[in-house]
Amino acid sequence: MRGAGLPRRSDPGVRPPAVLHARRLGIDTSGEHVAYLRADCAVCRSEGFGTRARIALRCGARDLVATVNVVLSALLEEGEVGLSETAWAALGVLPGQAVELAHADSPHSLAAVRAKLLGARLGAQAAAAIVGDICAGRYADIDTAAFIAACAGRRMDLAEATGLTRAMSAAGQQLHWNRPVVVDKHCVGGLPGNRTTLLVVPIVAACGLLIPKTSSRAITSPAGSADVMETLAPVALDLAMMKAVVEREGGCIAWGGAVSLSPADDRLIRVERPLGLDSEGLLVASVLSKKIAAGASHVLIDIPVGPTAKVRSAQAAARLAARLAGVGAALGLSVATLASDGAQPVGRGIGPALEARDVLAVLQGDPAAPADLRQRALLLAAMVLEMGGKAGPGQGLALAESVLAGGAAWRKFQAICAAQGGMRTPPQARYTEVLAAAHGGRVLAIDNGRVAQLAKLAGAPAAPAAGLELHVRLGSAVDAGQALLTVHAESPGELAYAIAYAQSQAQLVRIGRPGSPGAGRSARI
Repeated sequence: MRGAGLPRRSDPGVRPPAVLHARRLGIDTSGEHVAYLRADCAVCRSEGFGTRARIALRCGARDLVATVNVVLSALLEEGEVGLSETAWAALGVLPGQAVELAHADSPHSLAAVRAKLLGARLGAQAAAAIVGDICAGRYADIDTAAFIAACAGRRMDLAEATGLTRAMSAAGQQLHWNRPVVVDKHCVGGLPGNRTTLLVVPIVAACGLLIPKTSSRAITSPAGSADVMETLAPVALDLAMMKAVVEREGGCIAWGGAVSLSPADDRLIRVERPLGLDSEGLLVASVLSKKIAAGASHVLIDIPVGPTAKVRSAQAAARLAARLAGVGAALGLSVATLASDGAQPVGRGIGPALEARDVLAVLQGDPAAPADLRQRALLLAAMVLEMGGKAGPGQGLALAESVLAGGAAWRKFQAICAAQGGMRTPPQARYTEVLAAAHGGRVLAIDNGRVAQLAKLAGAPAAPAAGLELHVRLGSAVDAGQALLTVHAESPGELAYAIAYAQSQAQLVRIGRPGSPGAGRSARI
């Protein structure tokens, strides 16, 4: 990587780079490339490498930029450089192999980030340069965080969001289909259990439309669509396999990270979510860049709206919908949006395997399947079918219902699973515990954020069988001692941790006492 700081070996009069021997430390740095150096290392001292410094590393034909962490213990031997798991994999190094080190040049695009922080507009060329440096690994996490902060809130106008979307979609691999109409759908998130993708894709594909769906893994939620699908079939498809599945079955449900359609988005999300910053511009670029790279011509975006959802008001939903449609139109993508009910979780299961069981129940026509999940999926599928020209205006719902009720969607889902590597049975948790109502009354509110947090504390999504089942809905009448939810976990410790959290959250499931608008403790064991 010329410009990262490492000189060419043939450059005359240039001091050769320092050399240390690689050691794999087995440290997960959540995707950031980190190099570990002893404080008393001669190279560290002579080159002035300190904590948080950026250094260029080269091994053979591969190179990368990493952040330095200084080791004060005997973790490393003299003459060694330790590497995080992501740095080790990216550099392709073997234990003890020689690694060249040099100071990394500061990316020129950081000037545009600093200017944006100070209120300047982000031009299309600057956006492309920033995206290129992020994809190349030249940005430290703190640099990426600065860019996210510069774009936070509503600090990006339509032209800026369009330029960033174009740059992000062009940075990765591109899919092209020999079809005039290629459809897709997406949900902006914030609603636990809203696993409509696994229903919409087989319904739409069974009707003859092409729907190459890539989905995300969970970042801060208890399950992403890719996590749920992975309990039923493989999702880590490469580009060639994804194309083969779609050409054979008309659709797929694959993990987007494996096909690298928008690599900058993966890096931005990794840093953005822990910051808790909401940016319309980045959200629009994230969603639409992946759809454009996947070759879609028509996209439906689900925007759940509710007091504890990601989008809290009808005004905010309308503003986001206008931004999505505007950027899409500027880039040749037809975008439709649906502001849906986000007042409570969807379905019963929260967590990969539990959500997968809800999906299977709907596909198989189980009378006990969650009615809300079924209806949301049918509505979204109907809109996609009408967008794609398979149904006339107002006729999509009847077509979607017939495909689901007649079993064609279930058969198509099985075929997609088989094409992706084979269908499997979702796992079941070893430990469960029921939380019951402390008193009778009516369910007044269910907090989406607290429900998601409870499922994560139980082990989801890392433990696919973990999570929770909801037994009540908004407006449900409950008696004292009636089950509100069941927590599922893979270990007694995680179960106890989750239960303790649930008992401390009075607003998790808020129940009004008869004759009173208030509520007491939400749950007890």
